[in-house]
Parts: sequence; C-alpha cells; structure tokens
Amino acid sequence: FYFFFIEIWPQEVYYITGLLIMAAMGLFIVTTVMGRAWCGYTCPQTVWTDLFLVVERFVEGDRNARIRLDRAPMSLSKFAKRMSKFTIWLLIAMGTGGAWVFYFADAPTLAQQLVNFDAPMPAYITIGVLTATTFILGGFAREQVCTYMCPWPRIQGAMVDEDSLIVTYRAYRGEPRGPHKASDPWEGRGHCIDCNQCVAACPAGIDIRDGLQLECISCALCIDACNTVMEKVDLPRGLISYDTLRNLAAHDKSDASKTKIVRPRLIIYGMVWALVGLIMAYVLATRPDLDINVLHDRNPVYVTLSDGSIRNGYTFKILNKAYINRTFTLTTEGVPNAKLSIVGAATLTQISPPIFTVEPDQLRSFRLFVAAPKAGLAGETMPIRFVLRDVEKGTMATYESIFRGPKR
Repeated sequence: FYFFFIEIWPQEVYYITGLLIMAAMGLFIVTTVMGRAWCGYTCPQTVWTDLFLVVERFVEGDRNARIRLDRAPMSLSKFAKRMSKFTIWLLIAMGTGGAWVFYFADAPTLAQQLVNFDAPMPAYITIGVLTATTFILGGFAREQVCTYMCPWPRIQGAMVDEDSLIVTYRAYRGEPRGPHKASDPWEGRGHCIDCNQCVAACPAGIDIRDGLQLECISCALCIDACNTVMEKVDLPRGLISYDTLRNLAAHDKSDASKTKIVRPRLIIYGMVWALVGLIMAYVLATRPDLDINVLHDRNPVYVTLSDGSIRNGYTFKILNKAYINRTFTLTTEGVPNAKLSIVGAATLTQISPPIFTVEPDQLRSFRLFVAAPKAGLAGETMPIRFVLRDVEKGTMATYESIFRGPKR
C-alpha cells in the first residue's frame, strides 16, 4: 500500500490500522465541533456528486432546462447531450475513482504499464470496478448513498452534542411563518416567508425547519438559499445558519449560557489521535529497511548425503524496503561447519559466503540448502541462525530457525 512516500507491506498491516484509527478520531473531532462538516464538504461521495452536477448543468442547462429535457421525447439533440454528459462523467470516474488503484502499486511504473497495455490484469479489473461504482454512485445514486448506504448518519447522533455547530433553523426568529407581501408589516410574525427555497436547495429534499435530521449532510446550501431570500426582503441574514442546540435553548429560555468549545470528549479524541500519531511516527521512523523470512522444508525434513553429512532445505526470502539495489551476504550460526548452497545458481555456490542481489522495493525468494557433518550435530534438532548483511551499508538482519537431523 502506497501512501505518499510511505510504503506499507502486507506484513505491516498494523500501519493501516493506525491510519484508520487516526482517520476515525479525526472524524470524531470534526463532528464534535461542526457536526457533519466532513459529509458536506470533503466526503468523496459529496465531491463526486457536486462535480457531476457541474457537468450536468454545463451540458444540459439549469434545473428547469433539465426537467424539460427529461420530459421531452428522445431526439438527436437529447441523445447527444446525454452521451456528452455520460462521457465526461466516465472520464472523471476513471481519472478519480479508478485512480485509487495507484495506492496499491508503484504509480509511475503502473501508469506506464497501463499506457502500454501491459499492466497486470487485476489492475484493469480493479480500475474498471472502481470506475463503474464511481460513475453510478456519483452520477445516479448521489445523496441516496448518504441516506441508505453510509453508516455515518446513524453514528453522528452519538457524536453531536449541545455544543456542536450544526445547520439549524432559528425558530425563535422565523416563527410564526407565512407568505409576505412588500407592503405587509413584520410586527407579530416571524421572518420566514415560507418560500420553501431551503427545501428546493436541499440535495436530500428535507426541510431543515423540522430540526436536525438523519438525511442532512451539512452542505449549507439551505443557508445560501435563505440568505438570498432575506436580502431580497431586506431582513438580516442568518435565519438558517450554523448554530448550537445550547444557543437555541438558551435563547428560548432567555438564558445567557455560552457554547463550550473545549469539552471532555474533544480532549479525549484529541489525545487518542495525538498518541496514535506519535506511535505511528516513531515506528515508521525506526522501522528497518531490510527484512528476511526463512521457511524450513516440510518434506523431507532432512536428507543424508553420500558423504554422511546432513542437509536441510529452506526457502529464503529477502525484502528490500530501500529505494536502491542492494547486495547481501549470508552466513549461519549455531551449526558447526555448516555449508550453504543456492538451488539453481551454480555460479554462486562457489562463493563463500553466498551473495544475493535484490532490486529496490522488491521481495526476492531463494531456495537454500544447508549441509553439516553428522558428527557435529548435538541432537535431533539444533537452533540455527541466519545472518544477512548488506555489503555496502553493513545493515544486518537475522532469523532464528532450526536444523533437523536423525535421532541420536
């Protein structure tokens, strides 16, 4: 998994866990402070939906024009507009949704392979699936994903409290509502003229005047629509605005209580986020750039050679996490007079100790034989330690395994 300059290997999946914990804590902090600000402004689904709507307005016109186009019978003009819109949507879906595949491969290398049509088939399949889901969810499902597929609307109820800034309708100012003419006085009535522009602007189709609702994604489009109406009727903006439940309740009770920005849950979330971040930073900064793994053959566990010595087979894996080619030497400890040989590399068996070359960011696997005189074995099983050294840097990695022989 590639995350900017950080490369995470399958055996380091705990890094992904750390990143997910930090992401969750960050989402909890944002929700505690500003409700569903993530959903309204930065969620990929919201961004894709807004982007697809921009394309739709550019190709098919404003809302009224699109309604007329939907009701019109199929024609060459309608077909051309629909195909143009779908084509642009597909390109956006491929360039953004499909691009997620680059998190799981070296981006420059994979991009070149895709252009030359020699990339691995799983890459094409993954891009196709991600492109299709982005195209469908962003272009057609839209806010239905937020309401019916996303679990966050249900979780937000536990995250939001009386001091969270949420999109609210200030009923103390708007009620009683009703239509208003230019010559009518404002005394004895609220500022809401019941124009329903907030409902028309809401992508989820809810009425914010009914209070905080599961479908609300805090996109604040209702705030913009209401402020426009307030300006037209010469009234102050902010009938619908970001506010807290504590402020609304205090106004109803003529209380002077103030919103508490810093509160215990926010401190706890912040401390957990910082702690996990510090642990992640330390582990990433100190993790080795070399790793080895040795697997002993299961069958046969050992072989007696013609000269009476005992030979064991191993699968030896070297993981080079650095960005350069590296050359290594391999030695063993624990088994007296052990000799190493590499299967399928006759030119290397003459070199002692054996030399391995591993490319940048690569995992290389070798078949390895270790032979030792039978007389030097202390028992049926002996510990053996493999020591891999970087020829240039001197970096060392070790692995503890076993050497098996006949019963004494």
